[in-house]
Amino acid sequence: MPLLGNDELARIFYEIGDMLEIQGDLPFKVGAYRRAAESIAHSPLDIARAYREGRPPRLPGVGKAIDEKLEELADTGRLRYHERLRRDVPPSVVTLLQVPGLGPRTAGDLYRQAGIDSLDALEAAARAGQLREVKGISAKTEARLLEGLKALRARPPKRMRLGQAQEVIDLVTGSLRNAPGVKAIIPAGSYRRRRETIADIDLLVETDDPAAAIDKLHHSPWIERVGNGGRATGGTRTSVQMTRGPQIDLMTMPSDVAGTYLIHFTGSAAHNVRLREIARDRGWSLSEHGFTSVQDEAKRVTFATEREVYEFLGLPFIDPELREDRGEIEAAKAGKLPNLVTRSDLQGDCHTHSDWSDGHFTIEQMAAEARQRGLHYQVLTDHTQSLTIANGLTPQRVEQERRVIGELNESFARDGLDFRLLHGCELEITVDGRLDYEDALLASFDVVVCSLHVGRRQPRAQLMERYRTALRNPNVDIIAHPSGRKIGIRDDLDLDWDAFYREAAETRTVLELNGETERLDLDDRRARAALDAGNRFVVDSDAHYLVEFDNLDWGISQARRAWLEPGNVLNTLPLGDFLTQVTDHR
Repeated sequence: MPLLGNDELARIFYEIGDMLEIQGDLPFKVGAYRRAAESIAHSPLDIARAYREGRPPRLPGVGKAIDEKLEELADTGRLRYHERLRRDVPPSVVTLLQVPGLGPRTAGDLYRQAGIDSLDALEAAARAGQLREVKGISAKTEARLLEGLKALRARPPKRMRLGQAQEVIDLVTGSLRNAPGVKAIIPAGSYRRRRETIADIDLLVETDDPAAAIDKLHHSPWIERVGNGGRATGGTRTSVQMTRGPQIDLMTMPSDVAGTYLIHFTGSAAHNVRLREIARDRGWSLSEHGFTSVQDEAKRVTFATEREVYEFLGLPFIDPELREDRGEIEAAKAGKLPNLVTRSDLQGDCHTHSDWSDGHFTIEQMAAEARQRGLHYQVLTDHTQSLTIANGLTPQRVEQERRVIGELNESFARDGLDFRLLHGCELEITVDGRLDYEDALLASFDVVVCSLHVGRRQPRAQLMERYRTALRNPNVDIIAHPSGRKIGIRDDLDLDWDAFYREAAETRTVLELNGETERLDLDDRRARAALDAGNRFVVDSDAHYLVEFDNLDWGISQARRAWLEPGNVLNTLPLGDFLTQVTDHR
């Protein structure tokens, strides 16, 4: 049974709260489920996995009754209570609550008195003047609801972070994998290109029974509606809207012609235009179905793989992350495409935390997880003293931690393990521009990672001066998450980026690509600009939990979008070479 992600768990509990409110249940009961949903949505833990492994976490707002429901969801992927409510209140009724000005009580009245169970039904009834037949709804209310529907339809689609998109993809592919005839399920679109945020989910299903895959998707319990207007979109493709989730566009394809499908639906649109131009120059029209001769439409050429498609166009294979029309076509023609870095290239992780500061696992547990992930070294970078909110370490605690790390390294050596734990810190640049530790203490660390968390709204000149203090200090080796952003939550720092890249390159201070999906910092465009300015990089997880070592995959995806090769990323090096390179400015 596939594990449900936190987003899916939270969606279920939000939906329970909504359905209870539509039914007119007690406010405290409604509130309990919504508080639980909030706790689940904001937890960095993989909650279902924790329950299944017998170590359920303590979550704010989760009492015994909801705890039991979480256990059921983790074990079975289903919740009988939720399914019973859905029989009483169809999920499509819950979507009425998205309309500005339409509350749960009114939604319940519309459903019970007029049978209105969807946004489309609401709009049709409002335009026909039928809402006024429902007790409590006037002509003025009807007009206001129409305006609310118009505003709702005009909203841009909500974009998901990569990690959130992965949870949806895992849920859908887990459901479709056993459908008759399915041979492969490949995420396409902006997710396959690893753009930092995703609007809709595009899935390509390689199958010899398209109807079975489409039917399986249509009857999934988490689908709110089928098609943009309530209908499927064709015999080989469909579009569905998830309840409290994104739109999913599914395209089926035969095995022997999958190459052009994969290219067409991976995009981007600009990259595909360039490919069609090259095809046209060669006398062919290119679509997802293959190449059609411009001179003879009956003549068609298809390929099973993308590599064959690119070869037919006279180009080497172009990795999905590069397909943005940012110079990849020109580089391909010139034989100058980068040999992109991969996750398997990484030898170590330079930014991790333990429960000595704001991490949630012991030093030994974090090291064991890093070894399990195939890493040969890990830099422990607990926060420094001024960041009290993160339980930053005083100099005295630094020395205590150093002894613990030393003892662990001795045990690794005795056991013959090819692994070393390096003692580092995440050094804070204080509001007044000082570094949080004295130089003598900084010089004692194996690696010093430096960051800026406080005083973010200072003027550009002041922020730049604070960063220069760090960049010019010979004990500072790496600048972590330089822009300080959190996607959709917190804006970037106002920096002179060209000056920042230049200073980092001149001082040989390494720049981090942080793989936390809320950060992805540096982003791909800035990382590429920094590469052009002569900078060197590391790709890090910033792990506070064991599961967050997964962040290395997301960090690598942004490095690939930035055209980084293994030689540009220092933590692809073996330990000795890494230490020599990362500290060569000291």
